[in-house]
Amino acid sequence: MALVTPLSADHDLETKELAEFFNETLGFCPNSVLTMQRRPAISKAFINLNKAVMANEGKVTSALKRMIAWVSSNATGCRYCQAHAIRAAERYGAEQEQLDNIWEYKTHTAFSDAERAALDFSLASSQVPNAVDSEIKGRLYQHWDEGEIVEMLGVISLFGYLNRWNDSMGTDIEEGAVESGNKYLGKHGYEVGKHDGSWY
Repeated sequence: MALVTPLSADHDLETKELAEFFNETLGFCPNSVLTMQRRPAISKAFINLNKAVMANEGKVTSALKRMIAWVSSNATGCRYCQAHAIRAAERYGAEQEQLDNIWEYKTHTAFSDAERAALDFSLASSQVPNAVDSEIKGRLYQHWDEGEIVEMLGVISLFGYLNRWNDSMGTDIEEGAVESGNKYLGKHGYEVGKHDGSWY
């Protein structure tokens, strides 16, 4: 069981309505949101932030945003968010070759220089201590404008919140997320870890 038990999707009707967003991105409402709704102001604020962060207003595609989220979650070690991010990348049209080779994004030909710059930014931003430096900035500015950089950092920061929430909570992972995690991350030893329902 997780640290705190998720509530029914019908617990807070405003959260339930907002959470329909996740039926598109993941195919289900995440257990993390069902737990957040113990304080509905948090669940509603989180969903609205998620929707704002994932809106596309430049060249940063929905698929790239989810790959940015995966790199960030991989850096912090959150297995729950890794599976969610790779599942959402698949559902938002990431190329099969990219999904199959996300671990090798730095060198694999499926990734462009612009995508590598974005994913390296995600990796550097997610480390403690933070590793963003002038070299990362320079590469970002070769390919992206300032609004797009803000979009990327919005994703990274959103997943910083989620990584801490879900790993501290030991959130039980959903079947669909496990399936995607095993499919794309399993060859590198992906396991659900503390998110299998038996942690606490």
